[in-house]
Parts: sequence; C-alpha cells; structure tokens
Amino acid sequence: MVCRFDEIPDGESRGFDPHEAGRDTVFAVRHYDRVWVYRDACPHEGTPMAWRRHAYLNAARDRIVCHAHGAQFEIDSGRCTLGPCLGQSLQRVPHLVTADGEIRLL
Repeated sequence: MVCRFDEIPDGESRGFDPHEAGRDTVFAVRHYDRVWVYRDACPHEGTPMAWRRHAYLNAARDRIVCHAHGAQFEIDSGRCTLGPCLGQSLQRVPHLVTADGEIRLL
C-alpha cells in the first residue's frame, strides 16, 4: 500500500518511495474522486517532476507539471500538451484502490 485514498485531498498530489530508493519514485494525483499514479520521471530527460515534495500540479490544479522543464501533462492520460516532450506521456504505474480505500501498486 502506498497510502489511503482519503489521505490525498481532491485536486492534490503526493509523491511516494514504495521501493525505498531514498526519494519519491512514483506520484499519485487525485482528481474528481479518481486517482492516477505515474512514475516520477519526465519523459524529456527522466528528471524528477516536483520542485518540492508533493508539488506535481500547476496552480490551477488541472495539469501535472515538470518543474525542471515546464512541460505540462494531462492528469487522466499523462500525455504532454506543452513543453519539450510534446506528444510523449508519463509512464503509468498499475494500481488499484481496494474496497477499504487503500491505494496499492500492482
């Protein structure tokens, strides 16, 4: 389990270190009572996405942002819509939300 669904407020994101790498390697975004999980690596150069812990979204909370390059990604698809990796996508991480609200990586 990476966390409970209700531990991520709607419109927010959280980074996680599920493999104990010493840094967040995946992040989750909760948007409209759904959750998406992606690898914490920009497709442009593989750099971590957040400028500080858990800061993966733009100010409007409607796009994922790579703070190293300014690329913007759709929350529901991970597809880049602006920036140096236009047309590429974030790598989705398979997961499930259990009946009791736990987010688990598959």
